[in-house]
Amino acid sequence: RYYVTPNKRLQRIARPSVGNFYYLIIILLARERPENIIFEYINYFMKGILSFRKAVNVDLDRIWEILQQAIHKRKEEGSEQWQNGYPNKEVIKDDLINGYGYVIVDELHLIIGYLALIDREEPAYNNLVGSWLSDKPYLVIHRLAIAQDVSIKGIGTWTMKEVEHIALLKGIHSIKVDTNFDNLSMLRILEKLGYKYCGEVHYDGDPRKAYEKLL
Repeated sequence: RYYVTPNKRLQRIARPSVGNFYYLIIILLARERPENIIFEYINYFMKGILSFRKAVNVDLDRIWEILQQAIHKRKEEGSEQWQNGYPNKEVIKDDLINGYGYVIVDELHLIIGYLALIDREEPAYNNLVGSWLSDKPYLVIHRLAIAQDVSIKGIGTWTMKEVEHIALLKGIHSIKVDTNFDNLSMLRILEKLGYKYCGEVHYDGDPRKAYEKLL
């Protein structure tokens, strides 16, 4: 299923070419809004590769490894995000204790991503400089990180779509998230998936771009 690249990273072997054939047909049939069809295509095939579950204590070391990879990646990109000691292992332990942590797992049962989903009020969001779309109960996304030692395209987008399912199962119809102004990959995902920019929130004086999506 995998091979080792020259830089010693695991690379998934491509899925059978029939999938690529159907992908081309779908794109040709979706000239008006092809991006929506692409998302459905990604989600359809990802469901056969990935699963999404609550994190448990034995996952802690792998979760922390993934977060350290993400912190290092952000530093290499010149970002200020996650360069001040947050997130740290104690934060992740608290996530697990409170039942906020979720992991993304591949078909070989390897954890390849992590995030916290919090269904309680985020204090910083009460001081938004701007305007939220609603005052409904909401689900908050924090600490989303994808493993850098396994390369699978589209995990971030797939994960964000799975979060929508979790929210609806909880009876929640609003998702709120914030990210750094220079986290371009996350900003692109939010735009593609229909999140609306609502303003800025601040953590210890540092601004974050805040978004909301109504389900």
